[in-house]
Amino acid sequence: MIAPALGRESVLVTAGDLATALAGPNPPVLLDVRWKLGGPPGHGEYLLGHLPGAVFVDLDRQLALPPEARRPEDGRHPLPRAETLQADLRRWGISDDSTVVAYDDSGSLAAARAWWLLRWAGLEDVRLLDGGLPAWTAAAGAVATDDVVATPGTVTVRPGSLPTVGVQALEAWTGTVLDARAAERYRGEAEPIDPKAGHIPGAVSAPTTDNLAPDGTFLPTDDLIARFRGLDGPVAAYCGSGVTAAHQIAALAIAGIDATLYPGSWSQWSNRDLPVEAGPVRSLTRE
Repeated sequence: MIAPALGRESVLVTAGDLATALAGPNPPVLLDVRWKLGGPPGHGEYLLGHLPGAVFVDLDRQLALPPEARRPEDGRHPLPRAETLQADLRRWGISDDSTVVAYDDSGSLAAARAWWLLRWAGLEDVRLLDGGLPAWTAAAGAVATDDVVATPGTVTVRPGSLPTVGVQALEAWTGTVLDARAAERYRGEAEPIDPKAGHIPGAVSAPTTDNLAPDGTFLPTDDLIARFRGLDGPVAAYCGSGVTAAHQIAALAIAGIDATLYPGSWSQWSNRDLPVEAGPVRSLTRE
């Protein structure tokens, strides 16, 4: 496996630093990953304005097994097949030595899936644009409205370069399991899309949105360190379908903590004959 990307500078890039990099001799590959649960795909918004040179990435079809190839018991966003992912990465202009920057317009909640998946595929220099498109435009960054077709890259995918955990291993997990969904879903009070309400027994509630400042940037590093203080043992993260849990892993990485993704997440767990808990929130303890 590749070494984990730990520390703020290994996970994020600011709009100002990105503008400088784009003006340099080896500009990064830009991926626009706008997506919302329930759709529609963000391509229409992309065409209304995106970072110049950015390629649109369809999270539902390119950062996961496409819908027609999924089974409910695998979850809503199973990991894509390696050969398909490699073809898409090359189509987006990515080579083995590329720097890649992913962004969205929702606090990196969708773009983090690309950040995690590309590192899982063996790419070592992948960042999130902190604050996404709003941060770029606030810094007076230009936008474009073309549908970018990149010069193909030559990347070779090495799947499994970041750790994942499956159902059986998660049932026997000896550390902390973080539930990145909203607290009402964790408590079982609301379940808008999956067949059962509640959470994985023993999981701790840590909503992903609490990683963010009001402007959609990640909290300061010291605040994230404080948020995750008191974690016990190895850390696994899940959400509804393995999308916002990647954001949790990015926040943990900024705080200097390595974590494992449960890709199937609640959409897989709740479609199987597995135990479910509901009720009061079990939160992170602070030392």
